[in-house]
Amino acid sequence: MDNRAEVREFLTSRRARISPDEVGLPAGANRRVEGLRRTEVAILAGVSVEYYTKLERGAISGASPEVLEAISKALRLDDAERAHLFDLAHAASPVARPRRRRSAKCWQPHESLQWMLDAVTAGPAFVRNGRMDILAGNRLARAFYKDVHDMPGRIPGQPPNIARFTFLDERASAFYPDYDMFADVTVAILRTEAGRDPHNKELHDLIGELSTLSPDFRTRWGAHDVRHHGAGFKTFRHSVVGEMTLAYEGMELESEPGLTITLYAAEPGSDSEEKMQLLASWAASEFSTTEHEPAHEETPGR
Repeated sequence: MDNRAEVREFLTSRRARISPDEVGLPAGANRRVEGLRRTEVAILAGVSVEYYTKLERGAISGASPEVLEAISKALRLDDAERAHLFDLAHAASPVARPRRRRSAKCWQPHESLQWMLDAVTAGPAFVRNGRMDILAGNRLARAFYKDVHDMPGRIPGQPPNIARFTFLDERASAFYPDYDMFADVTVAILRTEAGRDPHNKELHDLIGELSTLSPDFRTRWGAHDVRHHGAGFKTFRHSVVGEMTLAYEGMELESEPGLTITLYAAEPGSDSEEKMQLLASWAASEFSTTEHEPAHEETPGR
């Protein structure tokens, strides 16, 4: 799949958000473009206007790390955006190795991974891929994301998907008190994954589905925002126990490249911890210790 359009739209959108005065350039009169001109980006990056124009039109294959770094600095890209630009360049290379793909249809967590997830008893712990499919989890994760698992219209055998829930389930606005923030993060994670793996048909099918069914997703997707989703705090409003503010930590699985394990925890002694304990009690009555969603076999990319 050709990623020229993605490269073009990403660079154009980053250029449009920077005003000349932010980078010490005179604004001048009769500016016909929003943000910086191509010539100004080229000057800041130390490359010719012709070469930068070629890159912005999508011909990024073969761009050196030094050039990509210079453009990142000229456009004031943050760490996630810089990584995204490098991912786009790598994906455009004719010699790029296909990323190991994780098909969400029949992946099975190895037994010891499930043991580790089940050993986490104070908060939700789950594994997801870049499409935001929930592939494995502990009992508290099943209870925490019960609405995602029980989403109406979910196809049998299809893994629970956080992005589908966020944009296609009306309960999402209640589960996420700060819905706009969660929606932006969801889209940014998918956009980041699309830059890493532009040939992933399952990912593009999901993006196409959400773009067709959700104008809100379509608008946010057009912003070309990306992000690294590492650690922080989030507030949720669970339908069983109410509002909880939780710390989260996301970690890449070394043994399973492309998958992320996410842990949630409440502050000790807080009201949120009491509600998490209440959720654990509810989960114990709702789900057996050994109950897990059918998992999904991941296959290498072709």
